[in-house]
Amino acid sequence: MPVQAILFDLDDTLIVDEAISKSAMEQAAALAAKLHGAEIARFLADAKRLSQSLWRDNPCLAYCKEIGVTAEECLWGNFDSPGLDTLRAWSLGFRRSLFDAVLREQGLPDDDGALAEEFASARRKLQRLMPDAKETLARLKPSFKIGLLTNGTPDIQRGKLADSGLANFFDAVAVSGECGIGKPNPGIFHILLRELGTVPDAAAMVGNSLARDIAGARAAGIARTIWLRVPGSEEFADVTPDQTIDALHELPPLLLGPVTP
Repeated sequence: MPVQAILFDLDDTLIVDEAISKSAMEQAAALAAKLHGAEIARFLADAKRLSQSLWRDNPCLAYCKEIGVTAEECLWGNFDSPGLDTLRAWSLGFRRSLFDAVLREQGLPDDDGALAEEFASARRKLQRLMPDAKETLARLKPSFKIGLLTNGTPDIQRGKLADSGLANFFDAVAVSGECGIGKPNPGIFHILLRELGTVPDAAAMVGNSLARDIAGARAAGIARTIWLRVPGSEEFADVTPDQTIDALHELPPLLLGPVTP
């Protein structure tokens, strides 16, 4: 059956995610150096280590794993969607605790919240598209139904989508925090396919995560899986995609065929 619908992941597929969080932390480290005399390289290493240690005490950890909320998102997300009161309260304390702990590693006094505010502000301000994201969607839109399948809480993911300028390309959007399940659970793929009015045999999945996007799509019976290989975000998963691309501009020729003169 020919492909009728294309499902896209959002983070590090259509918009940059991990690199922006890294840049935001670097800005927080630079402010720590300015305000407190912190050593930047040590600050960054300690922040990475301590965030994972503090993350394990998250009372909503099981929910975060199911929905796909990360420690980095708890450093800047508002979590103002219904039912997220506990996560919101914990995340506010997590931010202050993390940056205070990082400063104490260097024998420096606790911060007054300026570093947490710097990270959150930078994380929002630095958002940008992956190369060729808009152009690729524009080429595919006339020929396919286009769906977005993304893990995360509604406020964060819907906010990213609104800020990206890509929202009008999608015929349907499924956010794990709205569906109650996240990738790689095949159920969320089926939810989006129903909204698109199509079936797995007529769909393709495009994403950067082998474990969530590609393995999840396979489990959902989606006919074609296309892995976007993003340097720095590679991960191990016992799954082989049908096709691999290194940039989004490679996608239209795969799905539409080569352009004829």
